[in-house]
Amino acid sequence: MGNFAAWAVRKPAKSRSPFANHPIIHHLTMKVKIKTETTLLAHLLGEFGTASKTTVKQRITHGNVRVNGKMVTNPAVMLKEGDSVEYVKQVVKINKVKPPYQVLFEDDAILVAVKPAGLLTIGDRGIGGTSFYQEMQAYVKENSKGKERLFVVHRLDREVSGILLFAKSEALQEEIKNHWMDTKKLYYALVEGQPKEDKGTIRSWLVEGHDQRVHSVSVQEGAKLGITHYRVMDRTPDYTLLEVELETGRKNQIRVHLSEMGCPVVGDRRYGADARYERRIRLHAFFLSIRHPVTGSLVDFKSKMPKNFLVLKAGDEKYK
Repeated sequence: MGNFAAWAVRKPAKSRSPFANHPIIHHLTMKVKIKTETTLLAHLLGEFGTASKTTVKQRITHGNVRVNGKMVTNPAVMLKEGDSVEYVKQVVKINKVKPPYQVLFEDDAILVAVKPAGLLTIGDRGIGGTSFYQEMQAYVKENSKGKERLFVVHRLDREVSGILLFAKSEALQEEIKNHWMDTKKLYYALVEGQPKEDKGTIRSWLVEGHDQRVHSVSVQEGAKLGITHYRVMDRTPDYTLLEVELETGRKNQIRVHLSEMGCPVVGDRRYGADARYERRIRLHAFFLSIRHPVTGSLVDFKSKMPKNFLVLKAGDEKYK
């Protein structure tokens, strides 16, 4: 299909966590707005809780902290109201039960995990079968001895893989949804053909037809505005790797917009991709940035590109 060597060498994310009855260490990128004037050291001592002053100083002097986007290595630097402090925080959680899929982060408020392609986010009533939500719900209930449960915040299409966020109470679910427009959501998309521009924005009113396919229309009753941003990451003569950012989250939005641009997502035969072979759809939600519903800190979650995402062969593919 061409040479995407710079991407293909990446190691794939493991589909299942190898940690059971062992500490799971999460590294969170935290972004905090300063509310009152203080020193960088004093602020981070409060953020890290039980960490010693020496440990926090070392994290600063080793270049692990940024203030307003710039590296700061002086613990005594003064922070003003409105300054932005970014650092990586290590969170340890003991898992008694092995999760069915990769968990990127879990605490008492939220769970962030990676859904594989071919699995519904949440099942349709009356149809039966399993879903990502059902499997992760069973895991959380068993791990907490029935004390915790999950609440769906957003969805991914069945054919799409990537990061999904769940809340652990209805109140937290509502809190996250109320600020959902402030989240940042990025996808890898491998598409057929070549976009004319290296980056751009697609805006259209989207509506679902009687055949359950979504398409763009002029403004009409029931149509919802969809806004999709894209950036070219790599090109070959026949395919293009894109980074896609959702400004809105309509049903099938990315798939429809890229198809109508003349660049359908590889494997997406529903929206105009090459129909000679049955392939997994090459769309993966790899980045999610949200404001934590309890701490208020901005936290980032990342997922690696799936194995063989950039590999296309002359034949049908099989996936769950």
